[in-house]
Amino acid sequence: MMTAIDLNPAQKRILEGLVNLHRESESTVKGEAIAEEIDRNPGTVRNQMQTLTSLQLVEGVPGPKGGYRPTADAYDALQLQEMEQPANVPLRHNGDRVAGANIQQIDLTSVHHPELCRAEIRLQGSINPYHEGDAVTVGPTPLSKLRIEGTLDGKDDTNNSLILTIDQMTTPNDG
Repeated sequence: MMTAIDLNPAQKRILEGLVNLHRESESTVKGEAIAEEIDRNPGTVRNQMQTLTSLQLVEGVPGPKGGYRPTADAYDALQLQEMEQPANVPLRHNGDRVAGANIQQIDLTSVHHPELCRAEIRLQGSINPYHEGDAVTVGPTPLSKLRIEGTLDGKDDTNNSLILTIDQMTTPNDG
């Protein structure tokens, strides 16, 4: 087990962007694509890639089909499981099922203040298409069959997560 690597927010975003794009394409990812995904300058991405490569989180692939690939350590550094068959937790965005979206983690906040109840939904996949005020439904989760319906209140780019104001939370036992 490797020790946790402290990444600065820029490095973390670049690594998250790389991991998301690599999952979608399953091939090497160009620096420009990462820059576009995270809305940063390609030069910034290239500079950080040298550091991420030296930390052995990223593998540079030379040549015309080249680019970058996350290493297994990249997933550890982001505390993501490199899941072959992740549990499928459905995600709906404005009523439409989001194909390929995968819920990594659900954090419930403000449980002591139900009127402020929020959920942080950490995704694998791009959070770019989501906008404040969008309707988001998560679940049912595999074990508890928890289903959360909420309104997008904000996004946390560093954690690749959506912050929802919870409108309704249900499990089958609420019956």
